[in-house]
Amino acid sequence: MAVLCTERYGTGDIQKYLGDKDGRLSCQKEAARNTYGSLRDCLVSLFLPHGFPDSVSDDYLAYQLWDTIQAFASSVTGSLATHSLLRGSGVGDGSATVAAATVTWILKDGTGMVGRILFAWMKGLFADVLNDMAIFMEIVAPVFPSCFTLTVCTAGLFKCIVGVAGGATRAALTVHQARRDNMADVCAKDGSQETLVNLAGLLISLLVVPLVSENLWVTYLLFLFLTSLHLYANYRAVRSVVMDTLNKSRLSIILEHFLQQGRILRPAEANCMEPLLPGLGSQVPLSLGVPLSTLVSSVSQLEQLKKGNRSRYLLGWRADTGRLAVVLHEEAGTVDIIRSVVHAEILHRKAGSSDPQRYLVLEETHIQMDHLFLDFGQGLSASGWVTDRHLLDPDDWRANWDSNKEL
Repeated sequence: MAVLCTERYGTGDIQKYLGDKDGRLSCQKEAARNTYGSLRDCLVSLFLPHGFPDSVSDDYLAYQLWDTIQAFASSVTGSLATHSLLRGSGVGDGSATVAAATVTWILKDGTGMVGRILFAWMKGLFADVLNDMAIFMEIVAPVFPSCFTLTVCTAGLFKCIVGVAGGATRAALTVHQARRDNMADVCAKDGSQETLVNLAGLLISLLVVPLVSENLWVTYLLFLFLTSLHLYANYRAVRSVVMDTLNKSRLSIILEHFLQQGRILRPAEANCMEPLLPGLGSQVPLSLGVPLSTLVSSVSQLEQLKKGNRSRYLLGWRADTGRLAVVLHEEAGTVDIIRSVVHAEILHRKAGSSDPQRYLVLEETHIQMDHLFLDFGQGLSASGWVTDRHLLDPDDWRANWDSNKEL
């Protein structure tokens, strides 16, 4: 019988369709697949995205393993903090009143809600360190009864900030990890993994908390150990991620290497060189997507910015700070934005805001970019970088001018 078609389920078992002499179609399975036939298959179905490992990024498993360790450590320290909060609120104290404990809890939650609103506007990515600080404050709060309410309110504020920052980070990672437009599945399985880890943390806490609750020094030592484990696991988790989208730091690293050696770094190479904390890289201070009034105050200044420029952006120096800034055209796409950041990096190396010849240098860099970015942009795609989206975070101002006409 001739094989007419083969098919597979994800990366699992393969089956063949055969045609016999009577014209009937029969299916021949090379290995019987039973999704719930074994414990391993059941666990994979429950906790890993459908089609794993082909449906997710290559760094998915390494990140999730370290993320599981840090979540477990955080869960146990959270139980220690809850014990301290309850004791500080008066649980077990005959002189404490329900009303006083209720007011303290309301103030704690209310402060957290305000912080969540403010931080969603401010943005930031230091969730895990702040989370450990909040747990530590909750643990030591009963030691200072006169400042108990203030301490737990501040800790609640920090924890709500952690929720906003962690949610933003998790969303970016989910976009990166989902390789088959399966963000919903990746999110759902991440939630299942987190629930399982928190359950394990609660079971361990049931054993540990009664043993250490009466000894503050043992509690502090356990907190110190678990916090160190939490931060180390977070470090390893972040280092295991290989982001293939460009932010300012990675783009600066790639451009520096390209200008020096003529080769585009691959995502794994550039990610290893990227600093973990913001502000430690060598990227140029740059404002993306600013209003035109930020750069110019006269027609002559506008003409200088447009001279020799056929791009869908205007690059220049801010009048208030002297830092480089970019006005984006309303038709500017992802590649245009990437090009504007590359252009700013090159201009920053050649001229500053106090340079009297800066506009002449700017015109020269327009010519340089016409030649350089063609090879650079093609090299990005060839090296595995995603260029149809980015993490360069431009503001929303857009202008309209004839970008095909230079002055």
